[in-house]
Parts: sequence; C-alpha cells; structure tokens
Amino acid sequence: MEPTLEDISDYDTLKGDKKKTVWTVIIVGILLGIGYLIAYNTFTDSGDALHVQDPIKTVPLSKNIALH
Repeated sequence: MEPTLEDISDYDTLKGDKKKTVWTVIIVGILLGIGYLIAYNTFTDSGDALHVQDPIKTVPLSKNIALH
C-alpha cells in the first residue's frame, strides 16, 4: 500500500534528521559544483583549440538526394 501525504508526519515542515539530511545534500551539491568549476578552470587547456578564420556565411543549395 502506497503512503499518502496525510500519513507523512512531517509533510508541512521538515524536522530532526530529515532536515539535517536535506541541508547536507544541498551543501554537498554546492561544494561539488564549486569544486568542479575550480578544477575545470584550472585544468582545461584551450591552447589546442582550432580557430576558424573564414566563417560560412551562406549554405549552398545541394542537389536532390534520394534516400534509400
């Protein structure tokens, strides 16, 4: 049998261990995001990127291509 919202004792407000767990998950997520941004900015090397000097301004019309 599935629990209903009325059966959950702290539906409107989180209290105790559940509240600590929610805040822990939020803080860990933020810290992981900050760590990822720092690592990404520190260890990525854009020196090997290809720079395009002649951008495509128009796409030429092609012949009809029959799909098989």
